[in-house]
Amino acid sequence: MAQQAAHTASPAGLRVAVVGGGPAGLMAAQQLALAGVQVDLYDAMPSVGRKFLLAGRGGMNITHAEPYAQFVTRYGASAVPLRPMLDAFGPQAVRDWVHGLGLETFVGTSGRVFPTDMKAAPLLRAWLHRLRVAGVQFHMRHRWLGWRDGALLLQGPEGEVLVQADAVVLALGGGSWARLGSDGSWLPVLVRHGVAVAPLQPANCGFDVDWSSHFSARYAGEPLTTVAIAARTADATMAYRQGQFVVTAGGVEGSLIYALSAALREQINADGHATIYLDLLPDFSAERVLAEVQRPRGARSMASHLQSRLGIKGVKAGLLRECLSKEAYADTAMLAQAIKRLPLRLLRPRPIDEAISSAGGVRWEALQGCMLAALPGVFVAGEMVDWEAPTGGYLLTACLAGGQAAARDALQWLAAR
Repeated sequence: MAQQAAHTASPAGLRVAVVGGGPAGLMAAQQLALAGVQVDLYDAMPSVGRKFLLAGRGGMNITHAEPYAQFVTRYGASAVPLRPMLDAFGPQAVRDWVHGLGLETFVGTSGRVFPTDMKAAPLLRAWLHRLRVAGVQFHMRHRWLGWRDGALLLQGPEGEVLVQADAVVLALGGGSWARLGSDGSWLPVLVRHGVAVAPLQPANCGFDVDWSSHFSARYAGEPLTTVAIAARTADATMAYRQGQFVVTAGGVEGSLIYALSAALREQINADGHATIYLDLLPDFSAERVLAEVQRPRGARSMASHLQSRLGIKGVKAGLLRECLSKEAYADTAMLAQAIKRLPLRLLRPRPIDEAISSAGGVRWEALQGCMLAALPGVFVAGEMVDWEAPTGGYLLTACLAGGQAAARDALQWLAAR
């Protein structure tokens, strides 16, 4: 039999349950507590912010400093519904919020914004201190199961618990990094209650390639630096991005691949595969590459010639051998063309649990603001909603903005009652 949770009511007599202790849930809790509402935050893990901490291990990228008009376009088709949330809590507001926690920030050469110490842990500690001072009560190891008799049903350390709340904010994350709590188990629960959802899919992910065993064994783990990729986008145009990525034993991954992953995933969904075109020498014109390849090479092998004239060696040389037939490799015109536009066939995205983030979730048409139309008084935030963004601070900014928006909508709904 489920236990009835007992909590002290707030002075205003209102209690909101926030389920999920990631950035969106913590921001919702902050805004609600500052408005004088009693907030009880529940999370299935032993501590909050686990994905937040892991994401910050390589440098805590909090947002991006590019012009705001360009910033909002990074959310693709979801830029329109996200725009009001980002207008209210955008990149500068994120920096101001971090400064308010007592940490300074700086803009890196790429435009990404970081705390000065580059770490996530001090930021999370300062944030949790603020929340506790504001009266937020934390309940760890409480997994949300749905509802029973109008109350939230959670599995706690000592069994099932029923929680009564005046409003609920769900911020349960997407489907990536399940070991840190974002396992997507909430999706069928909402479907049973009539909420329209899109299937969860990997985003900011790697892709499988059918490498030969020789290439895979020799080059797995090798980085491809100073390259560019051309790929077809959703509107049938070609996107061209320069950067770097890594060859894996079974495919490709890394920042340049992640930046195009949404378009590549959708192309695979539509066609069963996707083709990207690698420019192995983006700083060289096609004319220069052709001229260098066709220079007399005497007794030198083509591999030695390419290294001498164009600096192509290692994994770049291996890719040319892997992707071209012997006839194409021996034809200088075809070889020069391949150096600037080498086709690479991607078979499928890597599994969602390996992805940095996920796409899919609660559809925008299922929402009235941030409230579920099918479940009045229940609000959603963060990666539960069907939007996606590239890495670079865009994910965190939208999660924080969504958490604040869900809290604002919850407060307005409570006030209207």
